This record gives sequence, structure tokens and C-alpha cells, in this order.
Amino acid sequence: MIKKQYVVFGIGRFGSALCKSLSEMGHEVLAVDSGEERIRNITPYVTQALQMDATDEEALHTLGVRNFDAVVVSIGDNLRDSIMVTLLCKDMGARYLVAKATDEVHARMLKKMGADRVVFPERDMGVRVAKTLVSPRLLDLINLTGDYMMADIAVPASWTGHTLKELDIRKRYNVSVLVVHREGDVLMNLTTDTQFLKGDDLLIVGHRNDIERIEALQ
Repeated sequence: MIKKQYVVFGIGRFGSALCKSLSEMGHEVLAVDSGEERIRNITPYVTQALQMDATDEEALHTLGVRNFDAVVVSIGDNLRDSIMVTLLCKDMGARYLVAKATDEVHARMLKKMGADRVVFPERDMGVRVAKTLVSPRLLDLINLTGDYMMADIAVPASWTGHTLKELDIRKRYNVSVLVVHREGDVLMNLTTDTQFLKGDDLLIVGHRNDIERIEALQ
């Protein structure tokens, strides 16, 4: 597995769960929060935990956010701080930034500040639970067993222009391609002659390590 480095700002319920999950997956995690108790509670689970005010530009600069694979701004209870930290991190060269939003207005502000992705943890969980109530097997399909999972990834550049048969994905990468998302269309009846194009998104299933190996091709 390729070990990655993440920094998470805001160690509330979502931030704490995210830090623990990333650490359990073998990645390095820097947890940052202004609260002493939150930092004390998360310290045993992460690579490093730091108590600091992330809106302090000088202090934030010392973290070198540009060196992390991804930055997560999980500050949901203070919109001003959430927006400011997002802006500062992008100005400092954050490669990929995910920000937590509380509502659509907050989300629009975060996107204007440069967030690459905005998430709604509570809403998204509600949608997921609703879907599993209607289709109970969906949850089993997503979680599978052990370290097997489903993932939505961008097609690697080295795969574009090639067919499933040419790439021999199942044998070479130990994963299966279930669906291809292409310019608003969903291709489900895949054959060995299905060719990948630039901009395709793939829904794949396999072992976590194999999926991470494919993501590393990006």
C-alpha cells in the first residue's frame, strides 16, 4: 500500500472519525484543532496532533500544507474560520482540499475559496441510509467484507485509448470494472472491447490495496 500524508483541521465528530480511519488504513495523519481536549483525545490515533489556531496565517505556514497529499477542513461550527482556513491553505499551495459544509450557502463560499471538493457528512449519511433501507443489499455491496471495497476513480491516463481486453485489468490489477461514467452517460454493459476515454470515471471493486495501486497511476 502506498502511504499518503493528510492534514485534518477541526477534530469534531467527523474530523475525529476521518483521522482514525485514515490512520487505520496505514496513512500518516496530522490532526489540528484549537481545543486542548480534542487534541488530547485524538493523539493516540494519529501520527501527530497539534493544538493551534489554524486561522493564524504565520502558524499555518509552518505546517507546509503543500507537502500533504490532501488537506481536509472539517471546521463546521464556525463558518468564518472554515472559509478562512480553506482560502489560506489554497493560497499556500494545498494540492487537494476537501472542506466540510453545513449548508448550500456555506458550500458555495468554500468552492469560491478554492475547495476542490465539498462534503456534507450528515446529509450524505442520511442519503446512504435511505438507499440501504430501500435496497438492503446495497450496504453489503459497498462494505463487502474485510478490506474489499467499491471505489469511484478517474481513469488513469495510461489506460485511455485502450480496451478492457488490452489492459487485462482483472488479471493485472485484481479488480473488476463495473460501470463507466462518461459525459453524463452510464455504461453498464461492458465488454472486452469497451475502450476507455479521457475524462471517464470508473466504478471498480476489489481489495483496498489494489485500488490504491490503481489510484497511484493518476
